[in-house]
Amino acid sequence: MAGRLQPVLAGVVTALVGFASSFTVVLAGLRAVGADDAQAASGLLVLCVAAGLCAVWLGLRHRLPMAIAWSTPGAALLVATGPVPGGWPAAVGAFLATGLLIAAAGLIPALGRAVAAIPGPIASAMLAGVLLPLCTAPVRALVEVPRLAAPVVLTWLVLHRFARRWAVPAALAVAAVAIALTAPAAGPGRLHLAPTVEVTTPAWTLPAVVGLALPLFLVTMAAQNVPGMAVLAGYGYRAPLGSALRVTGLASALGAPAGGHAVNLAAITAALAAGPDAHPDPDRRWIASVTAGIGLALLGLGAGVATALVLLSPPILVEAVAGLALLGALAGAVSAAVAEPEAREAAVVTFVVTASGVSLLGVGGAFWGLVAGWLMLLLFRRRRPGGDDRAATTEPAEGAVAPAEVVPRGDDVPQAGGGGRAALSGPPVR
Repeated sequence: MAGRLQPVLAGVVTALVGFASSFTVVLAGLRAVGADDAQAASGLLVLCVAAGLCAVWLGLRHRLPMAIAWSTPGAALLVATGPVPGGWPAAVGAFLATGLLIAAAGLIPALGRAVAAIPGPIASAMLAGVLLPLCTAPVRALVEVPRLAAPVVLTWLVLHRFARRWAVPAALAVAAVAIALTAPAAGPGRLHLAPTVEVTTPAWTLPAVVGLALPLFLVTMAAQNVPGMAVLAGYGYRAPLGSALRVTGLASALGAPAGGHAVNLAAITAALAAGPDAHPDPDRRWIASVTAGIGLALLGLGAGVATALVLLSPPILVEAVAGLALLGALAGAVSAAVAEPEAREAAVVTFVVTASGVSLLGVGGAFWGLVAGWLMLLLFRRRRPGGDDRAATTEPAEGAVAPAEVVPRGDDVPQAGGGGRAALSGPPVR
């Protein structure tokens, strides 16, 4: 009996950790690009349901632990981008375009290869620049609201040392207690706790498509789908990326009018469903991802309550919890950005331009950071004897290690026996 319940319990934990650790990032992102409180709650609800249904479908179809989540780096990108020309309807149009691009990447192998061809340091530097503003929020919160922020940060530090997966949910719980003790007794009258869906007619503007949809697509692919495949490969699974992209892209497009920005393969919580803690038998771990999908969809019914919690709290406190949740992602992005000496300066330029938050011609800093980094690579690349194209700076830094390349592959990858597990060696990606 214990063996049968183990993957179910692992799925419940995956859903709880995934929701509690980053829903504040999603709400902050949706509100940053123009959503009102009801529209933000609707977006959180539809993301939970869409991700849950995708996880159930893919898990049952392929018998693989393909956990699905919303794009947390994508939500951070929304915070960094801010209001777009055309307002919330234009942002919704960008969400729809992003979903169609993800689905197209699953249908057109050349598009997937084009995304994979983006230099890794440049993509990582763009992600780091997107995450930086939110990751500084805990420091600002300690200065602005020290009595509320200090217990939250301290809880995160202690749990991060002894029970890392629960660090952010515990910090969120402490923040909720602090909010309950300090919020006005009556609370604002505009709170709606029941789950509602607010549909917005999409509008398309060139600045929103170029400055939001394209960076959101790239961030979701580079920071979620490709690492998600790497986690599954590390545990010995060769999952069909093409199928995952088609399903999550279609779900993203359908959920866009209700406020959902993007769903994708889980990268942060994927190990909870795919690792040995889910079940000793790898062929039984798909139950954990399916259970996680059901749990996440049910948690979406509490989107109104989650939004009310955010509305009752000082904005900087909510951003602080979101920043704590993204510190690990920022560390990984910075490390990958500077790992290759020949691309290091271009990566730093990408990071600086993206983090600056500049907006030119109505297009946000993430796009211009990507352009600036690519131009740096082109300008300082020179032809070496023997046809070796390298950047001007080629001396490797002491102790530098070349990162492993992850190349997404489609459904034509031969499947191994035993529920799609591949005969791969090496330690799991965590």
